[in-house]
Formats: sequence, C-alpha cells, structure tokens
Amino acid sequence: MRDIFEDIFTQQPIDPIEAARRGARPQLKRRFYHQVGVVDDGGQAFSVRLDDRRIRTPAGAYLTFPNRPVAAVVAAEWQTQGEFVDPAGMPLTRLSNTIIDGVIKSCAQVAAEIVKYVRPDLLFYRANGPAGLVARQTKYWDPILAWARDAHGAHFMLAQGVTFVPQPDPSIAAMAAAVPADPWRLGAVCAMTTLSGSALIALAVAAGHLSVEAAWAAAHVDEDWNMDAWGRDEPSLQRRASAEAEMRAAAAMLACLSKDVG
Repeated sequence: MRDIFEDIFTQQPIDPIEAARRGARPQLKRRFYHQVGVVDDGGQAFSVRLDDRRIRTPAGAYLTFPNRPVAAVVAAEWQTQGEFVDPAGMPLTRLSNTIIDGVIKSCAQVAAEIVKYVRPDLLFYRANGPAGLVARQTKYWDPILAWARDAHGAHFMLAQGVTFVPQPDPSIAAMAAAVPADPWRLGAVCAMTTLSGSALIALAVAAGHLSVEAAWAAAHVDEDWNMDAWGRDEPSLQRRASAEAEMRAAAAMLACLSKDVG
C-alpha cells in the first residue's frame, strides 16, 4: 500500500505544462479503493481511511489531521476520484503531505522563509505607468497595506520600479509575529506566500481580512494588465489555473482549521 501512495504522489508531474514537456499524458494509477471515510483516532487526530486502510505520505508517515473538517475535505478529494487517481485534482492532499513530511519538522525555517518575502514584498513596488495599471495596484494593494498598518502597526515604504527599498525593522518584526506557529496554518500560509509572491497577501487571508478571490486578484494585478493589453496564451492559462487551485486549497485548509468541530 505504501508503494502505491509513493507512486501516486512522487512520480507524477502536477503542472500540466510539465507533464506535456515530459512527452505525454501522465501515467495515472487506477483507483484501488471503494469507500472513503474519516475516523477519529483520538487525541485531536483524525485520519482518512480507504476501505478502512490508512493513507501514508510519500515519506511513509500516516496522513493524520488536526481536526475533522480538514480530514473531511481531504476525504472528499479521494472520494471524487474516478477510474484513475489523479494527483492534479488533489491539492489539499498534496499540501497535507508537504506539511506532515516537511513543515512539521522545520517550522522555524518555514516561518523564516515567509518573513523573507516581507522585505521585498510585491505590494511595495509600484509602476510608474500607465495610469490604468497604477490605479489597479492602488485599488488592490493599498487596502492590504492599510490592514498591516492598522492591525499590526507595520508601516512600509513604497517605491517605483524594482530597485530594492529597505523596510523598517519594527514593521518586519510586526509581520513576523503574525506568522502562524501552528504547522498546519504555517504550511498553508507558506504555500499562499509562494503562489502569490506576497507574504502580506497570504497573512491577510490567514487573518480573515482578505478572501481568496481578492488575494488571487491582488497577486496578479500586473499579469492581468499585461494579458488585457497583449492577449492570453493557453499554456500560461493552464499553469495559472493549476496555481489557482493550489491557492484555493491552502485557503480552504485555513478555513477548516478555524473550525472547532470535533
């Protein structure tokens, strides 16, 4: 059984563009189970069972969740699989694997990586023009900076262009204090940070200040402007759709972690 999980989640490219680059459609594993359920393992631990068998991560650990809502959304991914098990359609399972196999063992390092994104955060660097792009950046980015200021006392310097501008250390420290300590929330925030290119966007979602839709729009202001001006190409849209699914999965995990249902 462990070999099956390793084959599913470590051998297949998730990005459809990468799959095409390797030459053909990924070789998917046939669905090897009938029933999917959630089991209370005691001690605030829940697991997803496939025909009463526990799931393992690629590193061999049991896939165990901190509450029932998280386990339930992961179970739903397994339940909705068809004849074949497709990892591309299971972003919550992949994120859970990452948290268990990586984040839990290195929370301090993961938190530090998020803080690294704060210093050159996407929201600080503004365009000189055209006026429409400047207006979009102001519309989507300024409210997030206002939240950081009002909720955390973090004041940041803005710049035009891409030249690095040092930020006040107290502001960096204030946002560092907002990074979750819980490894599950930490893993979700880290995923959203890398997907959006902005720690402030990810932390605003984690705080409930920003919806995932607004976060995604804020993260792609420049890209959307360029697409509107120059058109869209299918490979970029496919890659973007895959990344958006990952972003929504991380936001869904944060929402489930906020529920206190046992």
